[in-house]
Amino acid sequence: MISHSRIVGLGAYTPPKIMTNDDFEKIVDTSDEWILQRTGIHERHICSEEEFSSDLAIGAVENLVDVTGASLDEVDLIIVTTFTPDYLAPHVASVVQGYFGIPHTGTFDLGAGCTGFTYALSVADALITSGQNKKILVVAAEAVSKTVDYSDRTSCILFGDAGAACLLEYTEDEGAFLACRFHTDGDLAHHVTCSNFSQTINGETITNKATFDQNGQQVYKYVMQHIPTGVEELVAKAGIAFDEIDWFIPHSANMRMIQTICNKLNFPEEKTLTSLEQYGNTSSVSIPLALWIAQQEGRLQKGDILALYGFGAGLTHGGVVVRF
Repeated sequence: MISHSRIVGLGAYTPPKIMTNDDFEKIVDTSDEWILQRTGIHERHICSEEEFSSDLAIGAVENLVDVTGASLDEVDLIIVTTFTPDYLAPHVASVVQGYFGIPHTGTFDLGAGCTGFTYALSVADALITSGQNKKILVVAAEAVSKTVDYSDRTSCILFGDAGAACLLEYTEDEGAFLACRFHTDGDLAHHVTCSNFSQTINGETITNKATFDQNGQQVYKYVMQHIPTGVEELVAKAGIAFDEIDWFIPHSANMRMIQTICNKLNFPEEKTLTSLEQYGNTSSVSIPLALWIAQQEGRLQKGDILALYGFGAGLTHGGVVVRF
């Protein structure tokens, strides 16, 4: 008997506190017009001092349960994607398990920056199709604001905090996952960093002490050079034509980036799902958050073919093609 996996539920949570572009005008030299033209972001949700990634993860799972009525009792693995864990130890997934009291459940965090959610989906699918697991909770949770330098106008305007959850389970019917493909260029890893220690990466000394830092020009250049080709390779691996993709969901880093990627792929922007307009760049949460928004709006239909593609720290990029 061949095992397959399918997606059975989505959930999301964002903190109540909102920072608009007008709010940033009061703390750095910027303007609503400047931010909109360069990023497409209107506002973002920000954690309070008492909120952390585990709170965002828990809120997202609660939303999933409330909306779908799904039971968590038979979940046998929890994977949390985050680069902003509450602690170095314990990991966020164990905090989520403890909060919900789910018995007989393995847990681990997966760190792959903004590519994390697509990595986690591929891992979850592999574990289910291998027969090792039957029901896996994949949660993305990022309290990015805890790492942001709010005196740096080029980066602080970009980021928001959020959590999103996706429930996968075993099925004997047709599986949801058509292909996955990932790439890494670790020789460029020093261009996106967030470190708790002073250390050297690729000859570059990193001393930012848990403050997010990126070389925006180099990252943009990397994305333009590699992501369109990566998406083409992913879709080709799925054995389908581009016009069979119902929705393209790239990492919501910057609207300008997304528009250029769509142009290079000759893919219509109106068939692209994003979350950055109202939530900013939420790292690994941005893709599932875009899915959740589209589902809430009634745009996702059962059977839709989705191309999810992340890119970010590592430098990593990659994605999955799934049937919703």
